[in-house]
Amino acid sequence: MRAFMDGDFLLTNETAKTLYHEHAAQMPVIDYHCHVSPEEIANDRRYDNIAQAWLSGDHYKWRLMRANGEDERYVSGGGSDHDKFMAFARALPKAPGNPVYHWTHLELRRYFDCELTLSPETAEEIWRHCNQKIGELTVRQIITRSRVEALATTDDPADSLEWHKAIAEDRSFATKVVPAFRPDRAVNIEKPDFAEYLSKLGGAAGIPVTDMDGLLAALENRVNYFDSLGCRASDHGLDYIPYAGDEEQKAPGLLRKALAGGQPLDEDEVEVYKTALLLALGRIYAKRGWVMQLHYGAQRNINTAMSVRPDIGYDAISSRECSQNTAALLDALERTGELPKTILYSLNPNDDAALASICGCFMGGGALCKVQHGGAWWFNDTKPGMEAQLISLASRGMLGGFVGMLTDSRSFLSYTRHEYFRRILCNLLGTWAESGEYPRDIPVLGAMARDISYHNTAGYFRF
Repeated sequence: MRAFMDGDFLLTNETAKTLYHEHAAQMPVIDYHCHVSPEEIANDRRYDNIAQAWLSGDHYKWRLMRANGEDERYVSGGGSDHDKFMAFARALPKAPGNPVYHWTHLELRRYFDCELTLSPETAEEIWRHCNQKIGELTVRQIITRSRVEALATTDDPADSLEWHKAIAEDRSFATKVVPAFRPDRAVNIEKPDFAEYLSKLGGAAGIPVTDMDGLLAALENRVNYFDSLGCRASDHGLDYIPYAGDEEQKAPGLLRKALAGGQPLDEDEVEVYKTALLLALGRIYAKRGWVMQLHYGAQRNINTAMSVRPDIGYDAISSRECSQNTAALLDALERTGELPKTILYSLNPNDDAALASICGCFMGGGALCKVQHGGAWWFNDTKPGMEAQLISLASRGMLGGFVGMLTDSRSFLSYTRHEYFRRILCNLLGTWAESGEYPRDIPVLGAMARDISYHNTAGYFRF
């Protein structure tokens, strides 16, 4: 019987062990999509206790705690940090198979040198041990210990990026921290604060946003500003991928209608506007060599009684079919030679085959795997989810060109997810080699493990 989470955790054969320990594990990390705070990096935040570093804003852990019947006061509410930690310790042992169980113990080992297993019986000892260590772990020290070479946060176009400027000016910190352009609020014309947001965007750009020309000028102005601070990617969080055919010419009138107030846009009009804006942004990204990331397939805040604010764990997978719209959107940009490098992520794993096949239709142009089937995301960020995504990509495309893992996290302790992914990747490659499905050529396999872990990402994003 194997010991829990030993040095060969998740590695089930000798080839996998060689690929991980001698190749993938040696690579630095590029975390090209996350939600950590640039302000906390700039100020090199120091946590008071393990709960602050571990539980604040982590909806993965919150969902487990709610499943265990914990009162919301001890989840996202006003309970003490100690009480929240104890609530998590009560829930975790009941979650075998959930990646949070593995992530938690990887984090304990990698950052706190703690090999205890978290439970109600060990919680007080772990609380004391980690709190003695936490003073040695500022945010920058966590990033450095994790060997993070570059990371991209997620930022609104109207953001001043003052914290990114402060980080860039501090030569004592080696990790490159860049913004990523997230223009969701400019896309979501149906939201009640849309007009208010466009005014804020115009103020940031110094360009009045009263029509479509003004909006596109303001967005391009902010793209230029983000680019000057190292931004090389956008990110779009979409409920679904819109495509309204060749009706872009209607968008200026629809924007004027929305800004005038009165009758709201209907669903078809919303889709026309969103299509036009995504196409316009895609063209802007292409001019700068940026990567366009499209995340879709979530149902947001579905427990309306509890969703007092967004991003606290009340979202779910949507089954809305988007493959035809996705293909049409990419094709519209490709027809004019303005398709940027693009990563497609669906929260619904049933979309894996469709996305992998769509990606294969938009390759070439001098880029390695120009359109990518993005890594297993959110509810799929699990061992079987990662394996399924890797197998789907490999069986329908070229695994060796994959840009690999991202944390998509709000926690600085989440860099262990790169280790988790690399172990799963190496085990899959090793299994194929040892079963005779791929030659057991360690130099070739090792180079592939290194590429997927690091080199492909570095070449694709060029941070």
